[in-house]
Amino acid sequence: MSGNDTDGYYCTICGGIPPDRIHIRHILVDDKATGIDKLDWIIAEVKKLHLTDDTAITEELLKRTKVLNYVPTKKTEAYEKALLKEYKDTTQ
Repeated sequence: MSGNDTDGYYCTICGGIPPDRIHIRHILVDDKATGIDKLDWIIAEVKKLHLTDDTAITEELLKRTKVLNYVPTKKTEAYEKALLKEYKDTTQ
């Protein structure tokens, strides 16, 4: 592994993300276990916004999730529901 916190870390062999830098947590999306990288960080960042409206919370969760994970367009609504449920389960 090479790199730093400013420029990011990468595998010196393949150039990809080093395995120790991937933090995947599984949630149910459409009743299927789906891995979301950095979900704990995503939830923590949205929690810092102190939002109370479910729509606003969902938008922020999805926006951050899409930056770090692939979200199929056809499954956007299912991801929104799953992310909001996980957010509420985690923050209550």
